[in-house]
Amino acid sequence: MARIIVTTEQSERPDVPVLLEESVCSDHLSDDHAAAQLMQRLGWAVNDAEQAERGRSRQRQGSRRDRALARSGLD
Repeated sequence: MARIIVTTEQSERPDVPVLLEESVCSDHLSDDHAAAQLMQRLGWAVNDAEQAERGRSRQRQGSRRDRALARSGLD
């Protein structure tokens, strides 16, 4: 059976959350309703992954800024 897995881009890290992991088969695409439900779940997971990436990016920027301030003695 096929699987859909959605995670953030940094999937090589062991602590990266899996936002969707679902077994799929042709039945999930057999009619418009089932396909729409699958696409809705996929869309939610992609949005969650994007939000997680943005949050991680803000954390990295804050950490770099904090280190730069500490080095400059301006903190």
